[in-house]
Amino acid sequence: MKTVSPSPFPDAAQRRVERETKRNAVLRAAVRMFNEKGFHLTSLDDVAASLGISKPTIYYYLGNKDQVLFECVTIGLQQLLEAAAEARRESGLGIDRLCKFLERYAEVNMDDFGRCVIRTGDEALAPESARRFRALKRKIDDAMRELIAEGIADESVAADDPKALALALAGALNWPARWFDPSGPEDTGTVARRLVNALRNGFAPRI
Repeated sequence: MKTVSPSPFPDAAQRRVERETKRNAVLRAAVRMFNEKGFHLTSLDDVAASLGISKPTIYYYLGNKDQVLFECVTIGLQQLLEAAAEARRESGLGIDRLCKFLERYAEVNMDDFGRCVIRTGDEALAPESARRFRALKRKIDDAMRELIAEGIADESVAADDPKALALALAGALNWPARWFDPSGPEDTGTVARRLVNALRNGFAPRI
């Protein structure tokens, strides 16, 4: 029986993995530069140079600068939507599901892609990308309000206006994207738990 020597060339699955790995490396380099220098002061030449690749390579994997930024903020927003969906699957009281979401919300906002969401204004994106960006952010706002409303309904959250509480919580948990130092002594999970515990004291029912 003839044996077949393994091919030195990657198969389709291996090529997909390799492409995704390279694409993710470009995204991570870009988002860190956007967060550090700002979108307008960052060029794709800067991103390419940081990875030792050419600018056409970035076009190949992601497209132009607007497309790169939109992909970065979309990753952050999708992480928040996934956090909301995960919290909704939890059993227990509404306040517990809400706090689970809020902790993850804070953690995402202290990571690269979440920080990019907080630091990116609509005006940085092309009109169509800005419209899609706003639509995704509305989904996250709605998800937070729904979790708050569930807590109000089972009387585990002491509030009478889900919108007002959601705005207050988002405002408090967006700020770590600007002051959290990833090289500091505490990780994102520790900081997130501390922040949410402090906030919880403000909307938990008084016994």
